[in-house]
Amino acid sequence: MNLKSCNKVETNRYQLEVEVDEKSFNDALNRTYHKEIKKISLPGFRKGKAPRSFVEKYYGEQVFYEGAVNDIFPVAFEEAVKESKLDVITDNNDFEIVEIGKQGFTFKISVITKPEVNIANYKGLKIEPKNPEVKEEDIDAEINKTLDRYSRMVTMDKAAENDDIVVMDFEGSIDGVPFEGGAAENYSLTLGTKMFIPGFEDQLLGHKAGDEVDVNVSFPEDYHATELAGKPALFKVKIHEIKGKETPAFDDEFVKDISEFDTVAEYREDVRKKLDAKAHADVAADIDNQLMEQLNDLLEAEIPNAMIELQIDEELRAFNFRLQSQGLKLETYMQLTGANPKSLREQFREQAERQVKIRLALEKIGQLENITASDEEIEEEYKNLSEIYKTDIDKVKTVISREGQTKDIIARKAMNLVRDEAVVEVNKDEKAEKPAKTTKSTKAKTAAKEADAEKEAAPKKKPAAKKTTAKKAAEGEEKPAAKKTTRAKKTETKDAE
Repeated sequence: MNLKSCNKVETNRYQLEVEVDEKSFNDALNRTYHKEIKKISLPGFRKGKAPRSFVEKYYGEQVFYEGAVNDIFPVAFEEAVKESKLDVITDNNDFEIVEIGKQGFTFKISVITKPEVNIANYKGLKIEPKNPEVKEEDIDAEINKTLDRYSRMVTMDKAAENDDIVVMDFEGSIDGVPFEGGAAENYSLTLGTKMFIPGFEDQLLGHKAGDEVDVNVSFPEDYHATELAGKPALFKVKIHEIKGKETPAFDDEFVKDISEFDTVAEYREDVRKKLDAKAHADVAADIDNQLMEQLNDLLEAEIPNAMIELQIDEELRAFNFRLQSQGLKLETYMQLTGANPKSLREQFREQAERQVKIRLALEKIGQLENITASDEEIEEEYKNLSEIYKTDIDKVKTVISREGQTKDIIARKAMNLVRDEAVVEVNKDEKAEKPAKTTKSTKAKTAAKEADAEKEAAPKKKPAAKKTTAKKAAEGEEKPAAKKTTRAKKTETKDAE
């Protein structure tokens, strides 16, 4: 097999012309013959026993051409891409056979490649860490969530409100004619979840058990069932029951029942510690998000739409997996939300574009900085993944290529570099008592020593505006002072993909 030519057609699109030699094509013809012969009958031969030469003479020598081309194409295409040294995303479905015969065949195919990427000034990006302070109202909110989880729904004699469950029968019709899927008995609907067509739940508010309600709604114009889209409908609703939430009292007895603690005070302190840990993790994650947004803006590239579409496919696969883990099918989700495949893809487009741009930026930084991944690092990554997914490491290697693993590690190292070189912007609202001698940006490894020296120089006064690091900002050890910056120290956070 031979790559005859590789020509750029337009931005991010090339046309490859590939020649498959006689021997390779004949081997593919033989494989196709052995695969198809079982279904072929010829006069004078038992079914499946006719030699290839007789079959080709009877049906024409081209009888196995299509099967042979399909058989050998994946290998021929892969070898041609390697020879071209192009970073191919996907083919463009623009396949053409130039010539074909016993001597082999030649084909042309268009491919979409990764874009040419430029990025500069990725060192010294500025970040503004959030305040990780945990307030009393945050603790109260978390406790209320716990109370909500342990609450129970009980039948109540009251008018329906949001968050109540309405148990009902309903039947929908259009112009007096019931439609398929529009009726149910003893159906439980939680008001306020917007699970039904817009306007349906609102018309049940204020009603009690025993009420019969006419609910008038219109199906969305883009409703997945085209025969219903945009049409007005009437739902006859019979309410059987209103269930409201009964929340337990938050006292020592409740705390003993749900935790290892004996008192409300102990439980609150544990909640505080957990929220504090989460707050600092959120600060670290926010630092990475700020850096990624800036990388997004710095990237210069004409990104092919095919690359975005492939990323949307990945996002949808992950979303579908999350739904399945909750016992819900994607088709059911779309029916309940009124979404369709096209609108669902659009929901993920912005997120996919961001992911693609950030990945391209990190890959380019890895290239510019000559970042590599060692064999030990790759094997360690495979080991970690096998432990996470509780799967044999050899099976993980069949799913995730070594090349893909290498790229992931390089991208992560590039993100570490960007974070290490970032500059922490201080809180501009605060006033420093000693602005002198601390106005320079300082590498993280010297920041701690200089901060200690300032402390000793003025032991009886509030420390002057000290240098801070991304790690300390995330951990909450130092609160940034006015008009001072320093290089951001590497944070112990989950790295960006």
